[in-house]
Amino acid sequence: MAVTSVVEKRLGALPVAAEFLRRLGVAGIVDAVCPGGASALVTHGQVIEALVANRLTSPAPLVRVEDWARCWAVEEVFGIEPGLLNDDRLARALDAIAPHLEHIAGTVGARAIGEFGIDVARMHWDMTSMSVHGAFPGESQDEDFPVIGYGHPKDRRFDLKQVQAGLAVSADGGIPLHARVFGGGAAEVSQVVGAMKDLRAMAGERDFLMVADSKLVSYSNISALLAAGVQFIAPAPAAQVKDEVYAALDLAQATVVDWTPDRDAGKPAERRETYRVLEDTHTLTGPRKSDPPLTVRRILVHSTANAAGQQAARAKRLAKATEDLNKLTAAAGGRHYKTREKIVARIGVIAAKRRITSCLRWAVTDTEDGTPVLAWHFDQSVLDAEAAVDGWYALLTPVPADRADAGQVLIHYKGQGAVERRYHDFKGPLAVAPVFVQHNRRVAALIQVICLALLVFCLIERQVRRALGPEQTMSGLYPDNRRVRPTGRMIFYHLGELTLRIGNVTDPPTVQITRGVQLHLLDLLDTDIGQTRWPQT
Repeated sequence: MAVTSVVEKRLGALPVAAEFLRRLGVAGIVDAVCPGGASALVTHGQVIEALVANRLTSPAPLVRVEDWARCWAVEEVFGIEPGLLNDDRLARALDAIAPHLEHIAGTVGARAIGEFGIDVARMHWDMTSMSVHGAFPGESQDEDFPVIGYGHPKDRRFDLKQVQAGLAVSADGGIPLHARVFGGGAAEVSQVVGAMKDLRAMAGERDFLMVADSKLVSYSNISALLAAGVQFIAPAPAAQVKDEVYAALDLAQATVVDWTPDRDAGKPAERRETYRVLEDTHTLTGPRKSDPPLTVRRILVHSTANAAGQQAARAKRLAKATEDLNKLTAAAGGRHYKTREKIVARIGVIAAKRRITSCLRWAVTDTEDGTPVLAWHFDQSVLDAEAAVDGWYALLTPVPADRADAGQVLIHYKGQGAVERRYHDFKGPLAVAPVFVQHNRRVAALIQVICLALLVFCLIERQVRRALGPEQTMSGLYPDNRRVRPTGRMIFYHLGELTLRIGNVTDPPTVQITRGVQLHLLDLLDTDIGQTRWPQT
C-alpha cells in the first residue's frame, strides 16, 4: 500500500494579506494598465500581489522570492505556482508597472478610502530616503524615472546613492494613502505642491488638512496651497523666526493645552510634558517685489520637554567645553602650545566642536618672560538669552480660528508622528533598505510595491484596533498577558506562526493553530482561512 507523505508549509498571514489585496483590487488595477502578462500563466497583477505578500510575510531579494513561494503556501492562497515567480518574471512585472506607478498608487489609494471608509480630513505628509547599493552611473539611467543619485540621506550613508519616497498618511489609523517615488537629489520643498494636487484628486470633494514639516514652508508652496484652498499646518523654519521673538514672549500669558502625549499617559501629572501656546501672525514675502505678501496665523508653542532637553544639551556642551578649555589653559606655554598662534588655533577647534562660539570669551596674554597665558569664561548674558528661547517653536497655518484654536492646531500637528512611525515600519518589517535592484525604473517600481505592502500592513492594524472597540487594547500579544494596543508588527508576528498541513483526498488540508491569540486575531480581521485555494490531491 502506497504511503502518502504529509507536507507542511508556512501559512502565516498570507490569507489575511490576500483578502485585503482583493478588497483593494490591486491585481485588477495593475492588469487594467499593464495587460499582456498572461503568457507565463500569471498576470502582472498577480505577480505584484505576490511581491506585496512576500514583503508582508518574509521579505526576500527578487532572486529568493521563488524559494519563499515554495516554502510558504503561496500556491494554495494565491493560486500561483512557485516556479512562475522566478526573478526574471518578477523583473518583467516591475518593468511593466514602472510607467504607471502614479496611476496605480492613486487608484489603489482612492479604492482604500472608499472600501475601508477612511477619513481623509487630515493628512500628514513627509519624505524619507533609502540607500541604494551599486554604481548607477547617470548615463545608464532612464531619465523618465526617478534618477538615483546623491542627496541628503536620512541614514547618514553619504557613501551611497539614494532614492526617496514621499508618504501622505491619514490621521485615521495612520494609513499611507498617497505614496510617490522621487530621485535621490530631489528637494523636498519642491515636492509639496505635487503631493497636494495628488491628495486633492484623491480626496475628491472632501476638504482636507495637510500637515507637513518645515520643508512645506516656502513662498511658492504657501501661495499654491492658499490658491488651491488647501488648509495646512507646518512648523516655521528656524531661520524665519528670530530668537528675539521667542525671548520677548511671556510664558505666563500662554494658554495651557489640554493634551497629553501617549508616552506620558501613565506618568503622574507633575511629570508629564506640558504645552502652552500663544498666537500672532507671520508674513512671507516673495522673491519679486510684485509678489503680494502672504499672511498666516502663527502659533507659538512652548514644550517643557523640549526646554528640558535643550537645557540638558547645553549643560553637556558647556561641561565638555570647560574640560577642554581647562586642559588648554594648563598646557598653555608648554611643549605643545608654546605660541599664541597654536593656542588660538586650538581655541577655534574647541569652540566649533562644542558649539560655544557665541558665548566663549577669551584672551591670551604674555607673562614677563614671554610665556603665553590663556584666560577664558562663558558670557552669562548670552547663555541667559539662549535659555530664554528654550522650548519654543512656531507653527504656521491659514486655518481660521473659529475652526481650530491655537491649542487644536498644535494637537493636529502632533499627529505628524504617525508618518514617522510608518517610515519606521517601511524600513523595518517590510525591509525597504538597503535596495539591491538593477535599473532605476525597477528600483522605483519596487519601492512603490513596498508602499503597497505598507498600505496593507496599516489597514490590517487599523481593522484589528477598530474591531476591539473604543479601548483598542487586547491581551495575549506578550508573555505577561498585559493589555496593549496591537501593532502591525505584533499582528504579523503571531499570525506568522500559522502553518498549513497538506495531506490527500482522505486527509484534507488543515491549518495548524497553536495559540488562542491567533484565533482572536483572525476573528477580529474577519478572515475565513477556509477560503484558501487548497490543492485537491
